[in-house]
Amino acid sequence: MAAQRLTELPEWKAARRIKCNPDAPQRAVRLAALREGKTVVMAVPRLRAERCFLRLDPRALGGKLTQAATIKGASNLGVPVLPGQIGRIDLVVAGSVAVDRTGARLGKGGGYSDLEFALAHSLGLVDDDTPVVSTVHELQVIDDAIPMTAHDVPLDLVVTPDRVIRVRRQRKKPAAIFWKELSAEQLGEMPALAKLAPSRPRVSQRVSQARSTSGALQAAKPSSSAAGVSAKSKSPAYRGLTKPSRTACSISPRRPSQ
Repeated sequence: MAAQRLTELPEWKAARRIKCNPDAPQRAVRLAALREGKTVVMAVPRLRAERCFLRLDPRALGGKLTQAATIKGASNLGVPVLPGQIGRIDLVVAGSVAVDRTGARLGKGGGYSDLEFALAHSLGLVDDDTPVVSTVHELQVIDDAIPMTAHDVPLDLVVTPDRVIRVRRQRKKPAAIFWKELSAEQLGEMPALAKLAPSRPRVSQRVSQARSTSGALQAAKPSSSAAGVSAKSKSPAYRGLTKPSRTACSISPRRPSQ
């Protein structure tokens, strides 16, 4: 199986602390890491807690390694920690719906895996040289190119039960969070990120600025009511109040993950 093949790689053998996605297909990866004495770090779903990571130290699990490798077991046995308490990550394991040979991947579509990496990078816990690997079935390696954006994390390794694909990566990994792509509502649901986010103008201030700009435009030129569009709706400041997309740090809508 892919997990067994992964454990034979030098990147795996050198790693002491691994960040792994919490999904069922990677349970064997998490169990193998714990059995080898490696610390496993998992994100809390949707980063919805201030202590948004769970740390699984095999020395503190009292032999409950099999249980700790499951999603429910990790929630019960893992130690919730702040992002800055994770420690240096040596290897990142990401789940995928599909991958291509260039290192592009499709995940769940929410962009949380990419956001977690960007958060870790901004805190100095990973860098562009930190290996990122995905374990998948051979059928999940597709020939079609998967589109990538600046905030998608490219893979360095793709491991299937049959082979290892070492990607000749041409794209850098995101080094920071794309804050502008996160709405105030989204940040409100991720308290750890909300604490790190740069300050933004209050909504009342932006509305005031928009009205001021609109008034200046209306005074400068005739109303375009004949066309059914007011000068206010043309104002750049007014357009700036448009609600951001709910999907941040992701590419186009994706299929449900396995």
